[in-house]
Amino acid sequence: MTVQLPRPTYISFDVIGTLIHWEMRKTVEPMVADLLPADRIEAFFDRFRLDRYDEIMEYRPYGEIIDRSFRRTCARFGIEVQDGWVETILRDLMTWGPHADVPAPLKTMSEHFPLVALSNADDLYVNTFVSRLGAPFHRVLTAEQCRAYKPRHHAFDFMLEQLDATPDQFLHISSHQLYDHVPMAELGFTNKVFLDRGYDPDLPHYGAVRMTSLDEVNRALGIA
Repeated sequence: MTVQLPRPTYISFDVIGTLIHWEMRKTVEPMVADLLPADRIEAFFDRFRLDRYDEIMEYRPYGEIIDRSFRRTCARFGIEVQDGWVETILRDLMTWGPHADVPAPLKTMSEHFPLVALSNADDLYVNTFVSRLGAPFHRVLTAEQCRAYKPRHHAFDFMLEQLDATPDQFLHISSHQLYDHVPMAELGFTNKVFLDRGYDPDLPHYGAVRMTSLDEVNRALGIA
């Protein structure tokens, strides 16, 4: 069955994880692997994910979110954070690039719709990442600008205010259901794509159409 998506005024995106490859584990695992039993590694990264989610409920600069959540997780697992670990994580984070399937279809999208980034990071990180995506963005909106992280409703209200727009004017694409699609469903955003990259479960109750590539999204928009 061919899926068709309503054509929006704007296509908005989560950035880190959805467009940019989330590679935190590649940096962190060598730091902690020898300090944990092998059967506790997955539990460590599950908890690190939860601690990041918890920390963003109060606005702080993104580097502090990573620092605080990493130290919380390490403390829970009895790991002493070594000098330089957090700095290495933040330095490596700045080197992340797009998923291989992003640049070409994203450029096609940009030729038909204004693209908007709504990202849970500071301007420095997000502007660096967007510059690597190979497509122009109409607006780049960050947690630093609105002083709130998704899933806080204020982050989405900020996007609407900045664009003088309403929820029905957007197609929002994200690989993160809990950060994006759940709160957006509460706020009346109905045109949503869950770009499944294995981070979150499919939660169809919240109205996002599951797809696995931007090429698939373009076909559903009739622009492939």
